[in-house]
Parts: sequence; structure tokens; C-alpha cells
Amino acid sequence: MTSVVPLKEKKLLDVKLKELPSWIIMWGFIPKGIAGAFQRGYYWYYNKYFNVKKGSIAGLSMVLAAYVIFNYCCSYKELEHEQPREYH
Repeated sequence: MTSVVPLKEKKLLDVKLKELPSWIIMWGFIPKGIAGAFQRGYYWYYNKYFNVKKGSIAGLSMVLAAYVIFNYCCSYKELEHEQPREYH
């Protein structure tokens, strides 16, 4: 016999496409709920990449790469004008 898991307790990857809109509506979009989601994400990332017995530089390098890409995207308009042009 299969056990039926309530829709709210399913993870995103377990939700079927037709259930997705109702699954999204079930989550609270109040500031406390959004802050809790960020906190869960932070703790998940920290425990996966930093709080391990045999850690590597992978977690720090991903944060650094995201920082570099984010800053490049933010300053793209200024950098676009500094590109050398072949024909003026």
C-alpha cells in the first residue's frame, strides 16, 4: 500500500507539473516565511560545503565565482563603453 504525502510536505523535485501552482500558493509569502526560506538555504549550503570533516575549497570558490559574476553583471553597462572599437 502506498502512503499519500500531503502536497505541502513534498519537496519541489517531488511535485508534479500539474500540482506546481497549488504547491506554490500553499507557501506563505510573508516576510517571516521568506526569511525562513533564506535561512534554510543558508544552513543547507553551510552544512554541505563548509561544515564537513574533510572540507575543500569548493564552497568558497563557488561563493567567490558568484560574487565575480554578479559584479560583472552589475557593471556591464560601464564596461561595455570601454571595449576597444575597430572602427570609430
